[in-house]
Amino acid sequence: MANERFSSVWNAIEDTPEQAENMRLRAELMGKIADRVAEWGETQKVAADLLGVTQPRLNDLINGRINRFSLDALVNLSRPALGGHLHFAFEDESKEKAMA
Repeated sequence: MANERFSSVWNAIEDTPEQAENMRLRAELMGKIADRVAEWGETQKVAADLLGVTQPRLNDLINGRINRFSLDALVNLSRPALGGHLHFAFEDESKEKAMA
């Protein structure tokens, strides 16, 4: 098997670039939510109540069980967790490749 190089782990393990991007976004958002929950310094039960989810659901998030969360579900959790709205920026890949 030839050695292949990938720009991210998601590109290596997912079948399409779209699936890889979805996983990358989910992982990033999960990390942000988990970091914010850790900053609260609350028990998982209290933090879960604040987020409107069960403690086992929050535990899945904190432990990075990415396949148990859709991007939609994470966006819904982000408002109570992050205390604001999300901002996504589209980066034109053709410009990134030209600069490389």
